[in-house]
Amino acid sequence: MILFPAIDIVGGKAVRLYKGDYDQMTVYSDHPEEIALDFKNCGATHIHIVDLEGARDGGTPNLDTVLKIKEQSGLYCEVGGGIRNMEVVDRYLSAGIDRVILGTAAIEDEAFLREAVKQYGERIAVGADIREGFIAVKGWLERSQVTVDEFFERMQDIGVKTIICTDINRDGAMRGTNLSLYRTMSRRYSVDITASGGVSSMDDITALKEMDLYGAIIGKAYYTGAIDLKKAVEAVQ
Repeated sequence: MILFPAIDIVGGKAVRLYKGDYDQMTVYSDHPEEIALDFKNCGATHIHIVDLEGARDGGTPNLDTVLKIKEQSGLYCEVGGGIRNMEVVDRYLSAGIDRVILGTAAIEDEAFLREAVKQYGERIAVGADIREGFIAVKGWLERSQVTVDEFFERMQDIGVKTIICTDINRDGAMRGTNLSLYRTMSRRYSVDITASGGVSSMDDITALKEMDLYGAIIGKAYYTGAIDLKKAVEAVQ
């Protein structure tokens, strides 16, 4: 299982939101690239980056910060937030980002998703942000009418290789991750699933690894010290 320690960005700073609420934001660092170097020193090989302003407003408002993280860490970087057309996909991938994550666009613009997968294959991942059994869009601010199963079936048919699956109600809440959700989805579908939201203890890491899940994102638990990233990386190797 691959661990993806996370950096969420607003205004060039590393932050965390509570349950996706932009009004409940904690700033952890003015220099996200320094956090990325700590990830590397802990043995991490991958980073999950979200441009939260991009997620809310579209575009790449924090592109310079994202590229600085990539350049200074040298780690595998996947980026999500506001990627809603091929121009933005091309901008990230041509600049050296390893994989981009489509969120809202995967629901609202299937033609774009198909074109991106056709052109870039496994360098395109999709985010399944789940609120009460449905997919949420627009930086988690709106709930779509698409169920989780409908979404997974559609993504699998299109040829999406990787789905980052987030239970919004667990995100940043430090209540543990939704093990039953990931167990069900991993048995039902053939895509690579990355668990996101509420991964808050070594017990979560161990349980997800035992499911043979593709990946897990560590967010708030790293910043609060609830998970020792070095020990977590060693545990999944």
